[in-house]
Amino acid sequence: MDEITSSPNELITTTSPSHRFRPPRLVRLIGAPILGGIVGLLLGAVLIMLAGADPLAAYQTMLAGAFGGPRQLTETTLKVGPLLLMGLGLTIAFRCKVWNIGGEGQYFMGALAGAGIGLLLQDSLPAVVLIPLMLLAGVLGGALWAGIAAFLKLRFGLNEIITTLMLNYIAEFTLLYLAREPLKDPDSFLPQSAQLVGAARMPTLFDSRIHIGVLLALLLVPAVYVLLWQTPLGFRLRAIGSSQSVSRYAGMNVALGLSLALLLSGAFAGLAGVIEVSALHTRLKDGISGNYGFTGILVALLGRLHPVGVVFAAIFFAALSIGAQTMHSVYGLPIALAQVIQGLVVLFVLAADALARRIWR
Repeated sequence: MDEITSSPNELITTTSPSHRFRPPRLVRLIGAPILGGIVGLLLGAVLIMLAGADPLAAYQTMLAGAFGGPRQLTETTLKVGPLLLMGLGLTIAFRCKVWNIGGEGQYFMGALAGAGIGLLLQDSLPAVVLIPLMLLAGVLGGALWAGIAAFLKLRFGLNEIITTLMLNYIAEFTLLYLAREPLKDPDSFLPQSAQLVGAARMPTLFDSRIHIGVLLALLLVPAVYVLLWQTPLGFRLRAIGSSQSVSRYAGMNVALGLSLALLLSGAFAGLAGVIEVSALHTRLKDGISGNYGFTGILVALLGRLHPVGVVFAAIFFAALSIGAQTMHSVYGLPIALAQVIQGLVVLFVLAADALARRIWR
């Protein structure tokens, strides 16, 4: 019988990373985030229990509140629209390593620009002309507001995280001032603008409350995918996000790429703003944003900066938001608990993904 011997070098070779078990790529891409999400939900269940409710019953109530019938499905779908638009825009920015935290302000400016056009022209133009004009105004409003941060970054080197965050407050208070003073409804005692009516209202689908803005958001999913992965511009944006120095060496205009990423992100946020005002709120007033700008960051991250992933993330956050209201009504649990659960899920999904990449790289 041959003698079995092994040297330290042989042992090192047999246990090198190339010989370690590596699960299929699909399992690594999907399995780890799902496991992280389950851990986040389990921790959320602990918090629900500490609040004095049955976690299983609370989660069942949350699901029923989001998907339990036609009315619930409609409300969840309406919530998906702005979250999806925000997530898609931020996916473009984050892929280019532009940290746009100003989606909320860009949303407000898109709503202001689009609603302003609607209030000005709703009595003189048909919907087929006015709605596209309002959407275009919303896109430009959001993009131009993001453009301020792009200019400050490129001209003075200011960090876009700080500038976009500060611009949120300027945009919000500008909108509130205009709604209370120049654009205030003369027939109302409330601090709100005149109402968008007739041609300025977003058309709905199938005799329901679901409007064409939701359809537009869904159509932009493949458009963003094609932009990022099938066009030279998308390649440049992703290359800049990977390494600005290498991109410069390759002859790419890094400053232009950063600006375009920020402008496109702002355009998506502005589009979400004008759609929400035209379709649901019908006025400029306080509370027209459901914190979409900041939730959109979580949607983009949970969706792993991929348009298809962003769709599922938007559905998850919409269901959690709508379901939390039902949970609050039935059990008296604070709605803020849903935000805590959102944060836990995102935290553990990202942690599981990072851990999987580290182990199986």
